[in-house]
Amino acid sequence: MDFTYSIWILLLPLISFLVIGLPEFVNKKYSWSHKTAGLIGTCSLGLVTALSYYTAFQYFTADRLADGTFATFVPYNVTWLPLGHLHFDLGVLLDPISVMMLIVISTVSLMVHIYSFGYMHGEKGFQRYYAFLSLFTMSMLGLVLATNIFQMYMFWELVGVSSYLLIGFYYTLHAAVHASKKAFIVTRFADMFFLIGILIFGYYTGSYNFSFAGHVEYLNGAAAFTTADSARALAAGGMILPTALVLMFIGGAGKSAMFPLHIWLPDAMEGPTPVSALIHAATMVVAGVFQIARLFPVWIEYAPQALEVVVIVGAFTAFYAAAVACAQSDIKRVLAFSTISQIAFMMVALGVCLPGHHGAALDNHAQLGYMASMFHLFTHAMFKACLFLGAGCIIHAVHSNEMSAMGGLRKYMPITHITFLISCLAIAGIPFFSGFSSKDEIITACFEYSPLCGWWMTGVAAMTAFYMFRLYYGIFWGTENKELHAHHTPHEAPATMTFPLVFLSIVTVGVGVVTTLGGFCDWSWASFGSIVSAAGTAYTVHFDPQVAATSTVIAILSILLATYIYKGEKQPIADKLYATFPRLHRWAYKRFYMDEVYQFVTHKILFRYVSRPVQWIDEKIINGLIDFTAWGANEAGETIRPWQSGDVRQYAVWFITGTVALTLLLLCL
Repeated sequence: MDFTYSIWILLLPLISFLVIGLPEFVNKKYSWSHKTAGLIGTCSLGLVTALSYYTAFQYFTADRLADGTFATFVPYNVTWLPLGHLHFDLGVLLDPISVMMLIVISTVSLMVHIYSFGYMHGEKGFQRYYAFLSLFTMSMLGLVLATNIFQMYMFWELVGVSSYLLIGFYYTLHAAVHASKKAFIVTRFADMFFLIGILIFGYYTGSYNFSFAGHVEYLNGAAAFTTADSARALAAGGMILPTALVLMFIGGAGKSAMFPLHIWLPDAMEGPTPVSALIHAATMVVAGVFQIARLFPVWIEYAPQALEVVVIVGAFTAFYAAAVACAQSDIKRVLAFSTISQIAFMMVALGVCLPGHHGAALDNHAQLGYMASMFHLFTHAMFKACLFLGAGCIIHAVHSNEMSAMGGLRKYMPITHITFLISCLAIAGIPFFSGFSSKDEIITACFEYSPLCGWWMTGVAAMTAFYMFRLYYGIFWGTENKELHAHHTPHEAPATMTFPLVFLSIVTVGVGVVTTLGGFCDWSWASFGSIVSAAGTAYTVHFDPQVAATSTVIAILSILLATYIYKGEKQPIADKLYATFPRLHRWAYKRFYMDEVYQFVTHKILFRYVSRPVQWIDEKIINGLIDFTAWGANEAGETIRPWQSGDVRQYAVWFITGTVALTLLLLCL
């Protein structure tokens, strides 16, 4: 099978970045026009999307191997940096999760490119914006196609750089600059642990491969991977590999905004709204989930108990973010904390994977959470992108992020209203919408792991339905701000902005209908597990009727509660709750003061008791020693300078004096 064309999936956005960006950065008078720059970027992503879909079709329709799994293809792999028995490779790896991620990234990125034509129209730096979008997309594509952990880390850092550039796009605004620096610093801190974990992993296994076994088919003369030293890996498996994997998870937790490294993501809203859709739906925040999924065979074989760390962090983060989302008034911040909570669902799903039946390392039923996590990553990307792009249309119409400036917008923005409602129903977990199928499987996996974990995540799912419909009613129903709307009548967004909403909502409904019916009717072809599963073999999803019914009833009750409180033009119950629990509301609104905690720790403790003493040592001792050395050399020079006067008579006197002194010394000896 020929996948040699797949390298263009990486090269096209890179070429687009260079073509759009170089004229802008070298000499602005040679910059492309807004329309041309947008067309270059969008057409490039259109080709990438076409290649990604073709790759997926060719890959998933190919014959499976004798053991029922899909083959892993490596169309390109070159040795970039040889280091003895280790070497750093660069290449392209195609397997079920990387091909699935190609669909997710290319689809959402293309919709964002199209949407940005309308949203960013007339913005200063339009060309720079499209150049950065191409760089961001290329970075994430490189991350998911990486053939080894080291290559993943390289593109991982490129994703961080790209996010810094896009979050700080409005660099003339202090808030945007602050947010971009915050995102960069927090994720770099987490990435330090990722790098340490990679180095430990490479040293003790003798390889940077994602797993130590499996069928790999090299194409186009690609170089083979370095074979891991399995004996050393087994010897180190008791402590070293779990330690390395947990350190790498910290890096993933930073990228995916898990508590307490979540603080950068809400502030990342300072970037353009389409960027928020790209970061939250298909790129940066899912990188941590993908990292664990990619290394899952190593986790399950050498560190299954360490997955409890993933469960605990994910479960707490999901609840924390949902609680904060219930009190936010900025619609983008509600969606930001929603993303944190949903990513935490994916993390928990990976963490609750159980040891296989009958001693099998990977059993599909036991590893239900793996499939559910990847499925939720796919479905969440579509409806969350639709929600963020819908929020952009709303902000474009009312020129504000605050719900107080909205209300009653359903009659002004019918397309945005319907697509936003579809996405809210999906994330709430209502049957026949895509979020139901994926979230139900996560909750089922959680119940198999632990009843406590199952009910905890069910409660978080109920909170999700509540705060999303609080958001929905606050925007499209509730009290209309007639005074503001009289000065600026809201209107539907242009076609370039509404088309992506319609497309993504159709995907959300289509996937939801097919997978919901497939789960209840045992349609193997309609099961996400038929293409992506823990063991790689086909796995037909069977809904647990009790879990499905319970989660559906709870979601509907949560929606009804939100409807009862927030649908009317006045919200007396919400006002009463606020008056009764003002401190609780304030704490949730202020994100439980996590930013203030970080400010206190950094400024009052680290800066005062660590940075200042280090600064004093640097200035007074280290610089003092260097200055003393310079002073001593200068004084020595000044002292011996008269000896080099250029006066021959003086030189003669010194010569004769020295000769006499040396002669007398020799005579005395």
